[in-house]
Amino acid sequence: MPDISTTMIIVLCVAAAAAGWIDAVVGGGGLLLLPALMLGLPGHVPLTHALGTNKAVAIVGTTGAAVTFARKAPVDVRTAARIGLAAMAGAAGGALLAGVFSKDTMRPLIMVVLLLVAGFVLFRPSFGSVPSAGPVGPGRVAAAIGLAGLGIGFYDGLIGPGTGTFLVLALTALLHLDLLTASATAKIVNVGTNLGALAVFAARGEVMWQLAALMAVFNLAGGMAGAKMALKKGSGFVRAVLLTVVAALVVKLGLEQWA
Repeated sequence: MPDISTTMIIVLCVAAAAAGWIDAVVGGGGLLLLPALMLGLPGHVPLTHALGTNKAVAIVGTTGAAVTFARKAPVDVRTAARIGLAAMAGAAGGALLAGVFSKDTMRPLIMVVLLLVAGFVLFRPSFGSVPSAGPVGPGRVAAAIGLAGLGIGFYDGLIGPGTGTFLVLALTALLHLDLLTASATAKIVNVGTNLGALAVFAARGEVMWQLAALMAVFNLAGGMAGAKMALKKGSGFVRAVLLTVVAALVVKLGLEQWA
């Protein structure tokens, strides 16, 4: 483990717990966890090590939240697993290219997408409030495997922050799920994205396992607490947190773009 002060380790563990809670409710915990690692690690530690350690921490909390949701939420585990396998492959491909593409070129595009997402959710109060009454055909499932699986999985391996939020929105729109069920399904898919990316980072020796193990304990606690709260509060609560996280992502990306 790199030379980090006790105070900074405590800060990273608190950030891991908060990120786990956010991830479980609506995704986007990487908005907090990855920047915390980038700021907390010594300057000589490469960015890819922060990305790899982030995945090692996040997969624990995401798995805990996924198990909590799967026990109590009406999740189609078979469909979620199919999307998750595609997401694993997409994330591995993105991780292989991590560091090749400049974040400066991706940031404006992501900001535009997030603003469109925020506008859509804000001005469509019924979005994700109740599931669709009709059946979801194989075409929509295939689209979810392609977009939410391969596409968003690739983004998660390449950059990461906001992945869970994108998954929730894509699954809600494509599979006609309510926001609570979409969030629960996204957790299973997110396990796949984290696993695919982690395999690549671990194979390249870009994971700080001691630090990751410590932070993972707090991430797991936060993730399970967030999942239980989302189940208790329902889709309205998830929608409010979703809009808050999207707004925070836009502000963060904007500050980075024009800093």
